[in-house]
Amino acid sequence: MTEVALMLEGQDGLTWDRCQAIARLAEDCGYVGLYRSDHFTNPNPPDKPSLECWTSLTWLASHTRRIEFGPLVSPVSFRHPSMLARMAAAVDDLSDGRLHLGLGAGWQDREHQHFGYRLGSIAERSARLREAVAIIAHLLRSDEPLTFNGRFYQLDEAVLLPRPTRPGGPRIVLGGAGKQLTLPLAARYADEWNLAFRPPEQFAELSAALDDLLRQHGRQPADVRRTLMTNIQFGRTEEALGEKLRGRSADELKQRGVIVGTAEQVREQVAAFGAAGVQRIMLQWLDLDDLAGIEALASALSLA
Repeated sequence: MTEVALMLEGQDGLTWDRCQAIARLAEDCGYVGLYRSDHFTNPNPPDKPSLECWTSLTWLASHTRRIEFGPLVSPVSFRHPSMLARMAAAVDDLSDGRLHLGLGAGWQDREHQHFGYRLGSIAERSARLREAVAIIAHLLRSDEPLTFNGRFYQLDEAVLLPRPTRPGGPRIVLGGAGKQLTLPLAARYADEWNLAFRPPEQFAELSAALDDLLRQHGRQPADVRRTLMTNIQFGRTEEALGEKLRGRSADELKQRGVIVGTAEQVREQVAAFGAAGVQRIMLQWLDLDDLAGIEALASALSLA
């Protein structure tokens, strides 16, 4: 059975009050996890409150008991990979091994320009991500000091101490559908591969491509968990669903991988993703004040 988690957009109005209320509800209602984006702003104004990602993850580590959590994803353009590895190991230990470390290249021009971070060209981002993931994986997984002389990063006999309590540290989550960068990178380093906004048939096709790449690296398909992040448009009644859709076509949304419907329809679509190989689905919940909807969705999916 496919596990169900929630995913929040941290730059879209997330405050401490909202974060804490949703976290407690996610635990009580039976969701397996709570994930969030790591952005400063949305791509377009107006700007909204944006709770800092890793501070909120530290709170989750110490104020929740059961749910797994993590960034989807932390751009390496914001933080040096050595610091990301140190932060991730500490938060994972604090949570007794519940952190999933999602890593990405960064993509949004606006937030980088506003806050003084270099994003760079697509080629630069890709090369930087390759170096960062290699560094993070070594620091988390190996006791041996790392000397690294790359284009973007240089380390001299770096070793992460104390060593992570969980062998290998937190799960490294790498996402994307790119056959030149993200899939090969996941095949080499990832504990979990995450895809976003794709229908079941495309997920299955890309998952099969990952299987082939894993075998090329001497790994087995079962070595890497398969997860999906997508938006959900859930209505407790057909009338409520229509109000949420605001004239948008449910069929067109489904073709983009969005889950749309009332309780039975949502259950059927989650099951279809499970049949395509999705082991965990992260449902993007955009209305951060709709706590009743979170609870109703959990009931519809029989999570508790």
